[in-house]
Amino acid sequence: MNDLSNYRKSYEKSELLESTIPEDPINLFNRWFHEVEDFGGDSEVNAMTVATIGLDGFPKSRVVLLKKFTEEGFIFYTNYNSEKGKAITANPNVCLSFFWHTMERQVIIKGIAKRTSEITSDSYFESRPDGSKLGAIVSNQSEVVPSREYLEENLKQLEKDFESMVIPRPKHWGGFLVTPLEVEFWQGRPNRLHDRIRYTGQEDYSWKINRLSP
Repeated sequence: MNDLSNYRKSYEKSELLESTIPEDPINLFNRWFHEVEDFGGDSEVNAMTVATIGLDGFPKSRVVLLKKFTEEGFIFYTNYNSEKGKAITANPNVCLSFFWHTMERQVIIKGIAKRTSEITSDSYFESRPDGSKLGAIVSNQSEVVPSREYLEENLKQLEKDFESMVIPRPKHWGGFLVTPLEVEFWQGRPNRLHDRIRYTGQEDYSWKINRLSP
């Protein structure tokens, strides 16, 4: 048995106070994101966990990369026919979470996901390296495959087929925009008295701010 009861750490790097936060959670997310990027040392600041409710009724989480965030919300890209894509299509209620351990911070976002426009998906797809474009085409994401060699052979064939050609975006591949309904910011503090600030969206598009007990 692996007993982890003595794994402990004191969180002492920062604080989160109502007197220093903006009225809009996107502005605070932007501040935190760039602080982690500049000072935190996390190798992939944009790595986030996406949690969905699957077609089998079970929740499932996986790590993906955030590719853009604006006042509208948070955008990531995937295969719409994947397990994740099908789950979101059936139930657009999702949860995104970021854990930036070097800064002792978490952000948890509850929101509604919808597909981005084809123009947005095309624009991002065009910015990808050719290898990543072909990978999106060759992969029937989440489907069973016979072997690694099967994928690599199909990729080699696609490289020949599209040599010196523009690689089009597959129609089943594109972006999801997650519009936040609730955003919680968590800052580690000593003695497990962590700071938790929750923004909840209101009907007039303002945000209600509450402090939560740790």
